[in-house]
Amino acid sequence: MSTQSIILTGDRPTGPLHLGHFVGSLRNRVKYQHEYKQYVMLADAQALTDNMDDIDKVHRNVVEVALDYLAVGIDPTLSTIFIQSQVPELTELAFYYLNLVTVARLERNPTVKEEIRLRDFERDIPAGFLTYPVSQAADITAFKATLVPVGEDQIPMIEQTNEIVRRFNRTYKNASTQQEILVETKALVPELGRLPGIDGKAKMSKSLGNVINLGATADEVSKAVKRVYTDPLHLKIEDPGHVEGNIAFTYLDAFDTDKAAVAELKAHYTRGGLADSIVKKRLEAVLQEMLEPIRVRRAELASDKGYILQLLREGTEQAREVAAQTMREVRAALGLTYF
Repeated sequence: MSTQSIILTGDRPTGPLHLGHFVGSLRNRVKYQHEYKQYVMLADAQALTDNMDDIDKVHRNVVEVALDYLAVGIDPTLSTIFIQSQVPELTELAFYYLNLVTVARLERNPTVKEEIRLRDFERDIPAGFLTYPVSQAADITAFKATLVPVGEDQIPMIEQTNEIVRRFNRTYKNASTQQEILVETKALVPELGRLPGIDGKAKMSKSLGNVINLGATADEVSKAVKRVYTDPLHLKIEDPGHVEGNIAFTYLDAFDTDKAAVAELKAHYTRGGLADSIVKKRLEAVLQEMLEPIRVRRAELASDKGYILQLLREGTEQAREVAAQTMREVRAALGLTYF
């Protein structure tokens, strides 16, 4: 891929980030910032679509998530970190895009349908939540992002973004050059998909309490590892154990850099004679070593909230300049230039 490719990525600030975020996106962002132009968005406006009854949670977690970004190594001199709500051009662009998509199409979006099911909205769906794909399309296209890192379950969102782009480009052109204004994007799916929760559930979720936060204390990590789901049929040490579905081994595959040692553990566990406690002991050692520098760095940064807000202000100003240029082109194409 060209080094000129542009990435848009980000998170809804509804709580501190955890190991699932680290595997699914954060460590890739640290790598991508050296290869691409990367925008990292704190999607506070999108978080309000299903958190209007707890706006304080969203507000306070903007800084918490920013701390996680910086602690894992996302560099504000390499990545533009910004707050979504402070770039009003994104809202304006989404408003225009709403005229290019139908309610029926939004309701057919598989990702939206699943999220509605998970939240038990039934027919009481907040309009802002239903139109989330349109808002996401505005975010992506405002920065003319050519790549968006997403999980497999989010691919329908990217497809809908490109539908909007194609419809806009068919009808509206740059007022002076007659060139297409918007660019299509591609989903960048990570090699390792979603990390399951420590309880074995498919999704690691703050609401389910089955996460290990990036800023967790050493004691919190230790207690969480003790709760990690293994093989319920491995009742005696001498019994052969199952590796598949065993979260301790899933996490070792994700975080242990000594693959040969993990392979030997798996072989030993499978033939019998290896206690779950030994596997968990190794897992805890791996996680403690990985999380300690993140924890220390995060604590250092948290002592100066003003510094964090200044970085976010600067990143947001940079992001707004880019989004504003796209909006000038869009307004001109739509004939919304009266003065």
